[in-house]
Amino acid sequence: MLPILKKLMAFGPAFFAIGYTIGTGSVTSMIVAGSTYGMSLLWVLFLSCLFSGALIYAYGNYAIVTGETALFAFKKHLKFGRTIAILIIVGVTFGQWNSLMGILGISSNIIFEMLALYSPALNQYKYELVLGIAVSVIGIMYAIMLIGRYSLFEKILVMFVSCMGISFVFSLFVVRPLPAEVVAGFVPSIPDVPGGKMMVAAFVGTTMAAATFLSRPLFIQGKGWGMANQGQQKKDAIVAAILVFIISASVMAVAHGALFHEGKKITHVLDMVNALEPIAGKTALTVFFFGTLAAGLSSVFPCLLIAPLLIADYRSGKLDTKSTQFKVITGIACLVALIIPVFGFNPIKGQILSQVFNVFVLPLVTLGILILANKKALMKKDAPGKLLNTLLVMAFIFAVIISANGVVALFEQV
Repeated sequence: MLPILKKLMAFGPAFFAIGYTIGTGSVTSMIVAGSTYGMSLLWVLFLSCLFSGALIYAYGNYAIVTGETALFAFKKHLKFGRTIAILIIVGVTFGQWNSLMGILGISSNIIFEMLALYSPALNQYKYELVLGIAVSVIGIMYAIMLIGRYSLFEKILVMFVSCMGISFVFSLFVVRPLPAEVVAGFVPSIPDVPGGKMMVAAFVGTTMAAATFLSRPLFIQGKGWGMANQGQQKKDAIVAAILVFIISASVMAVAHGALFHEGKKITHVLDMVNALEPIAGKTALTVFFFGTLAAGLSSVFPCLLIAPLLIADYRSGKLDTKSTQFKVITGIACLVALIIPVFGFNPIKGQILSQVFNVFVLPLVTLGILILANKKALMKKDAPGKLLNTLLVMAFIFAVIISANGVVALFEQV
């Protein structure tokens, strides 16, 4: 078991990327998409993961070669870099804190539903128990934040992400979708139904999360990687992109296989229980819920970290997890996270909407690294080749199109 753990720890920054990318927002989007549209959006997921892998690698390679972090480099080397960096901080923080509310709301509901599955009498105390669970979870997370050690955060994320991946792949073998329908999902199409555009934007918002790329140089700094680790950094980026695709596609396929042909749609967390239990059984359903819970908890850490890390990145270009500023901002994030559990909003609708907001800073983040990585004075012989540049240009065009699609989707919701 020890050699496996050592191999997993070698991919530490990859697990932060997965933690940012696959949370309850991602799982919710995949379940809603799979149950409502089948596998027809698999092509969006594939492109998002492909471009994400390129961006994770590009940001990581830039950090290793120059020793600079993302926003610090934007401020230092780009025209209007300070303004761009500030806009990114505001946009990413808004998106991630919105996600955080949904993550805690859904995770608390999942823990409650798992308990109520075996003890139905608890349903009469749902609001009180869900709120108590939410306060307990965020309190524990904040206590771990106060320790302020990167290596501890990494170990906890490895545990959560591993549990999540095993649970969802296991569920896929229980609820087996038709292979032909999975393959058909790679043919590009946007569902011409109400909410179709919103779902596409949510897909990209959760899979191509700007926070994933911006935080990459900071976590590489925390890992202590330098020029000798360039090959390892490349493998790490590839592993992150592949795992995000496999785990996310597994969730979509489970929802497709179990719910789509039955015409069952997901609007509340409880719907997942009612829809999946007759097909998967109580044990398999518990495993799936455990995976969703692990996805949520693996995202709470990065979402709490993001605002203080980006501010420290902008100001000094250093990973900061121990200052008073870090503790105060993460404390505020914890209070924000409790909004959905306190007021009892539907966490699924809020979670999908928050993923849409994540796409709006994506074009800036993509264009920024495209410019920086091609500055010969900074990168010298390590500037991107034709393949990486092509992927980065395509990622930028894709981000612009999806952002425009997100604007249209939001106007349609008004």
